Amino acid sequence: MSRIQTTFEQLKSSNRTALIPYITVGDPSLESTLLIMHTLADAGCDVIELGVPFSDPSADGPVIQAASERALKNSISLKNVLSVVSSFRQNNKTTPIVLMGYLNPFEIYGYQAFVKDASAAGIDGVLIVDMPPEESDPFSGLLRAKNIDLIYLIAPTTTKKRAKMICDQASGYIYYVSLKGVTGAGNLDISEVASKVSDIKNITELPVGVGFGIKDADSAKSVGAVSDGVVIGSALVNLIYQTTQKSDNPEDIRRAVSEYIVTIREALDSLA
Repeated sequence: MSRIQTTFEQLKSSNRTALIPYITVGDPSLESTLLIMHTLADAGCDVIELGVPFSDPSADGPVIQAASERALKNSISLKNVLSVVSSFRQNNKTTPIVLMGYLNPFEIYGYQAFVKDASAAGIDGVLIVDMPPEESDPFSGLLRAKNIDLIYLIAPTTTKKRAKMICDQASGYIYYVSLKGVTGAGNLDISEVASKVSDIKNITELPVGVGFGIKDADSAKSVGAVSDGVVIGSALVNLIYQTTQKSDNPEDIRRAVSEYIVTIREALDSLA
């Protein structure tokens, strides 16, 4: 049983919703990423998604695109991403870590080499935005052999037939994209999200997390009421950036992230 599965089963037994934050590794620095990871875990996050910087993040809106550009200017590579997870694991052995990114850096690294190093570092899942299930072999087999979950996106436009095929190949959890568009865009239609999540849960036993467009405690609570997990990306990435524009003191970053996440955690826990 993977750390991700264990975490979701524990949450289900206590009728709690998973809080899954996304941050870009290396923004504003590799050292700050490690600090933020520990801050997120301490503030009550259940799974942490780490964005792998890439030069052409086609699914991401301007906030995460800019974060990726800043990280690349810091020369952050996939190897650096694995190293920060290894450092995190020295003090945290329980919080699942998912890498979210685009296929190119993983192909350049080499599938076999990546899976070997990811397992050693303590990676629990991988979500590659531009790798459809039809093209996931042999990568998916290598990941399964190391008990690393391969997580897939389902969009509002995904047909029921294709959603079933995706769910059959996925593990860990399903990431439902709540909006038609890029990260950070648009306004949520909770009734539509609830309907789509229900459709997905009718064809899989995997937990369903919802991301895109969740910005604050109110939107997190609304989505958390109809899903197994809430993913917060652009709002958190922007908070980190805005904080660093005012201060380069790591404690200020830690405090801002903690205060923000605690409000989300409390909102979700009020649903239990």
